[in-house]
Amino acid sequence: MKVITRFAPSPTGYLHIGGVRTALFNWLFAKNNNGLFKLRIEDTDIKRSTNEAKEAILNGLKWLDLNWDEEEIYQSKRIERHKQVGKELLKLGHAYKCYCSPEELAEMRNKAREEKRAPKYNGKWREKNESEAPKDIKPVIRIKCPQSGMTSINDVVQGEVSIKNNELDDFIIIRSDGTPTYMLSVVVDDYDMGVTHVIRGDDHFTNTFRQKQIYNALNWKIPIYAHIPLIHGMDGGKLSKRHGALGVESYDEMGYLQDSMLNYLLRLGWSHGDKEIISREEAIKLFNLDAIGKSSAKFDIERLTSLNAHYIENKDNEELVMLVKEFYLNKKNININNDDLSLIKNGMNGIKSRARTINELSEMCSFYIDKSPIKLDEKSKKILNDENIALLKLYHKELSKLDIWKRKEIEEDIKKYCENNNFNLGKLALPLRAATTGKSVSPGLYELMEVLGKTETLSRIININK
Repeated sequence: MKVITRFAPSPTGYLHIGGVRTALFNWLFAKNNNGLFKLRIEDTDIKRSTNEAKEAILNGLKWLDLNWDEEEIYQSKRIERHKQVGKELLKLGHAYKCYCSPEELAEMRNKAREEKRAPKYNGKWREKNESEAPKDIKPVIRIKCPQSGMTSINDVVQGEVSIKNNELDDFIIIRSDGTPTYMLSVVVDDYDMGVTHVIRGDDHFTNTFRQKQIYNALNWKIPIYAHIPLIHGMDGGKLSKRHGALGVESYDEMGYLQDSMLNYLLRLGWSHGDKEIISREEAIKLFNLDAIGKSSAKFDIERLTSLNAHYIENKDNEELVMLVKEFYLNKKNININNDDLSLIKNGMNGIKSRARTINELSEMCSFYIDKSPIKLDEKSKKILNDENIALLKLYHKELSKLDIWKRKEIEEDIKKYCENNNFNLGKLALPLRAATTGKSVSPGLYELMEVLGKTETLSRIININK
């Protein structure tokens, strides 16, 4: 059996964290088994579906390199096929037309509530003849669900889960306007796409019991199900924006790396011993459904940020330089020249260990992009008072005599000057850092001065812009 998985988002909003993790698990399982990963856009909700949401889904998956096999399928283009199967169920006697009015259905629900029963359709038209149908009612088509016994799902994650069939009602598969419902469309599409494994959130469990009735009625092979527990916030509540859960494109905007995002999502509900750092290649080799936990995972933005910092620190400098270049071009409309890119590359080792996001890393690189006189932040302005500016002017004369412009020699020169003038290192180093960077925090001072070069360093010291 060739493994075929699918990701089937609805383009009614952004591609959220839970959706991305579902896509990732489907993608990994397919890759692990040399199978196919397919994408289906469930866009039959015309009123709520938008092109913007569809593009956000496609772009989010592309950003994470969760590439799908074959062309994506749009559910809205398959409505005629869904209707055909609905009519087939009607012909086979596994479905029937229901002529209940909205008022009758409301009365059924109210009566059920009064009797403290689950509100559901009572099967009024299950055995009735169409000759009794009112002429002013357009019928819906309902599936005939079994009225006794049990329906069981042998779920890979949750184990065997059963429900009494009398808890199911004869749900609608074709609406009164002739359009198919979600329940029918999903089954038909999964069958036609050859889906062997349905990996999705456990909020779909109720749907699965209903969809199994359609599979059974059509005598179609039922896929293997794996229902993943939902992701919650750190407080245990339903995941929302207040927990930091945004559309996946937002994390790209905020400077998170693809690899750190995938690594983090992989570990949300799946584990391989105590292994925390798992590359994409390792994940493909290691991933299996048996290691998915039964408990809800908690989304921790701080943990994601920490993981992102790890990936930045261990990423190739050349790649980081290109990401910095993209940041300045796309977000600040600044095209960094090759000389500045060279400075950034030379200074990258001193910066990348301090950055948590690509945005932070890029902002730190402003040390090497800015030219004298540089802008000062508020802390630097306070540090560079008249006394410290006078001190820097005196040291400027001494520093300009330094022949070998390397961090070791720069460090020795600064320390020697402090010793000769009987003051501690911080008295000079603090204003020197503020003058050369415009900020109170920066990479190692000696490394920074070496990378900037003698000419630019001396210019920044003497041309302080207050």
